[in-house]
Amino acid sequence: MKTDTNFDVLVVGAGHAGCEAAVAAAKMGAHTLLVSMNLYLVAQMSCNPAIGGIAKGQIVREIDALGGMTGIVTDNTMIQFRMLNSSKGPAMWSPRAQCDKQQFTLFWKSILENQENLSLRQDTVTSLLIHDNEVCGVQTMQGQTITASKVIITAGTFLNGRIHIGEVNFSGGRLGEMAAPLLSDQLQAAGITTRKLKTGTPVRIDGRSVHFDRMTPQPGDEQPAKFSFTDTPPLTHQLPCYITYTSPEVHDILRTGFEKSPMFQGRIQGVGPRYCPSIEDKIERFADKDRHQLFLEPEGRNTHEYYLNGFSSSLPEEVQTEALHHLPGLEDAVVLKPGYAIEYDYFDPTQLHFTLESRVLPNLYLAGQVNGTTGYEEAACQGLMAGINAVLSLRHEPPFILTRSQSYIGVLIDDLITKGVQDPYRMFTSRAEYRILLRQDNSDYRLTPLGYQHGLISRERYEAMQQKYAVQNNIVECLKTTAVVPHQINDYLTLINSPTLSQKVKLEVLLRRPEIRLEDLLQHLPEIQATIAAITSDRQLFLQAETDIKYASYIEKEEELAKRMENLEGVKLPADIEYDPLSFLSKEAREKLNRIRPLNLGQASRISGVSPADISALLIFLSHPAK
Repeated sequence: MKTDTNFDVLVVGAGHAGCEAAVAAAKMGAHTLLVSMNLYLVAQMSCNPAIGGIAKGQIVREIDALGGMTGIVTDNTMIQFRMLNSSKGPAMWSPRAQCDKQQFTLFWKSILENQENLSLRQDTVTSLLIHDNEVCGVQTMQGQTITASKVIITAGTFLNGRIHIGEVNFSGGRLGEMAAPLLSDQLQAAGITTRKLKTGTPVRIDGRSVHFDRMTPQPGDEQPAKFSFTDTPPLTHQLPCYITYTSPEVHDILRTGFEKSPMFQGRIQGVGPRYCPSIEDKIERFADKDRHQLFLEPEGRNTHEYYLNGFSSSLPEEVQTEALHHLPGLEDAVVLKPGYAIEYDYFDPTQLHFTLESRVLPNLYLAGQVNGTTGYEEAACQGLMAGINAVLSLRHEPPFILTRSQSYIGVLIDDLITKGVQDPYRMFTSRAEYRILLRQDNSDYRLTPLGYQHGLISRERYEAMQQKYAVQNNIVECLKTTAVVPHQINDYLTLINSPTLSQKVKLEVLLRRPEIRLEDLLQHLPEIQATIAAITSDRQLFLQAETDIKYASYIEKEEELAKRMENLEGVKLPADIEYDPLSFLSKEAREKLNRIRPLNLGQASRISGVSPADISALLIFLSHPAK
């Protein structure tokens, strides 16, 4: 009989990773406990009040397709939606939403409180219980000893966190919240490599003090989409963001604080994010630029608080405020919270299995910023995967590992474990080799069957997904088999400066022209439009069918490349293989292979320092091992 101090899965930290991990484990039937220092701040948007963005939006749609909750929470709390990169090809389209920060937390809290098999506890984990070098529970600050078969640490920036504002610095996990000072010290003593990273956040501003008419408004999309493939409510009333710019005068003011900057004076040892630098770092690294774009973003419908995206800083507050007052529209801005930098501990992700279980301490899983990533989305997907794999391990079932050709989640985890991190890892579309296969619109097709297989997706949702793609295939088939004659379409082709027809042509062939869109084409072919409308009126299915046709040759090429890589992925490396005696491998390759322990040749080929020659030699060795 289980008690409230004995659990199957225990999750430490209720950030975006922790919430996804806890719900996934509980959904799969595990008796789960989520421990947080403050249960009123679960899934807190401690940086910008937004979900998604370039490649991050694809991750959120993948989380949703697998049965995670971030997309559903976003759809129910968003106040603006934009599809980024919509002027480019569909492989680059990335959904992004501004959210009501407070409602986002409250909606997540409601999900956690109503999830069957999930218990919550407000407390601070101070140490792990370790027996025979295996994790078996935790000890808390309030004196509780809680045993668990699997422990997942998702502590974000709280492990030995230290906040810096100019020459002022103090312990903290976020501004106004205490750090967790002991846990990472224990892990380091146990042999887990611990290093430091740094991230920053900008000032928060009272919107009543802003001159919005001096800025450029940035509205949401006229037809806002959403993240979840489920029936979440449509967004009906959007709030605008606003754009302003720095200037040489602003840069000069910021430079006056460099002598007190903890980053420039060496008080911060952690490495900051390369792709989201502080404003002082920007004006140093890009000294040739006389201005930088900034976005003023609302933090909710019922608050006057705004977030100045692009203006993160650890400079003294008086310098931040003086520079702020020289930005167009912010001349009289009142600061509610200064920008600050936070330095925190993270663990070398190359010491993890691909399940996110520690190689050093069995039964311990690590997910989120503790693995060196940055961003809510990157954290959430790791939490989901850690939760799933913890339960599968409990059941003694095969692990759930996504490949690079299956998902952005697979790319992220593979990158972390085979390459490690030198600065906070952020996902970009450029990191994925198979971007056309990994579009945001087909995430459910790729991943919902896997979520269903692992008990995170209901049968009804799975069957609805199957029906959806059956309808889409019917649209594609209609376009492949239906032909038009010149007199039906030449007037339209002339109008858009596209070559006219001299003979009958299938719609599929016509649609491959880059200047032709399916919706526009059908408006000039009413009979065919009626035929397709009889199949479905779902605009999203039109767009996906159009993508399948326009990019068919590119999709086929990527599928061929993915199959070639699958050949390497299919060559398993024995778990007990000893690399040191393999003198035909370079010394660096032997060291890296011993440390990372890839599961197959595909993973081995992506490890920095393992050359193609090493892979070829390994392939020969595995085919003809020494007698």
